[in-house]
Amino acid sequence: MEAYAAVVLAGGAARRMGGVDKPARPVGGRPMRDRVLDAVADATPRILVGPPGPVPPDVWVTREEPPGGGPVAAVAAGLALLPPTTATVALLAADLPLLTRDAVGELRRRLAAAPPRAAHRPDAAHADAAHVPADRAHRPEAAHEPAYGARHAGPDGVCFVDGDGRRQTLCGVWRVGPLRAALAELTARRGGTAHGAPLRQLLGGLTVREVVWSGAGPPPWFDCDTDSDVRLAQEWTR
Repeated sequence: MEAYAAVVLAGGAARRMGGVDKPARPVGGRPMRDRVLDAVADATPRILVGPPGPVPPDVWVTREEPPGGGPVAAVAAGLALLPPTTATVALLAADLPLLTRDAVGELRRRLAAAPPRAAHRPDAAHADAAHVPADRAHRPEAAHEPAYGARHAGPDGVCFVDGDGRRQTLCGVWRVGPLRAALAELTARRGGTAHGAPLRQLLGGLTVREVVWSGAGPPPWFDCDTDSDVRLAQEWTR
């Protein structure tokens, strides 16, 4: 598989935990943030977006603008540090203490092995039309342009889905080109800022392949939003 980067989002307010530094809370004797970074130890670079804190020396730390500006602003801060040659990036929440390297590897394999997109079929112009941004819809060549960046085989990203069919988008791997293009389009629509934008607005126009976890062990997308979630994760790690 090709090389990849990882962006770990650690800047949430943790309101349901009283505003504590949630990613720093230990599970299995280690901060959740460190467990997530371990799951992407083979990524280059690894970028943590959030308050400064102790991290391995090869991890880059940055902050969304403004601090607390939400997940899309955090994604923007992480993408800004990626080398221009980076093709894929794991986009992860920092409160996934059960995430493993095997689970990330499964996502990467699914993205690499995904079948060609519908855009390569003879009716591609019609398939693309629904995703053409409004500012291009009236140009004659618009129907022949991909919605987000250069056309490629496979989806724009893959992510796990839980047992109820909900996409776990902050437990996924994405193609950087379409992700950057979607971010630029969303930022332009919002007057030049990503502050406060919900993640669904960023990812809603991308083609996503859903992955059901079939490996051994607990669900890798399990996130800790409450104290009871942390206790349950502790049980799973014993």
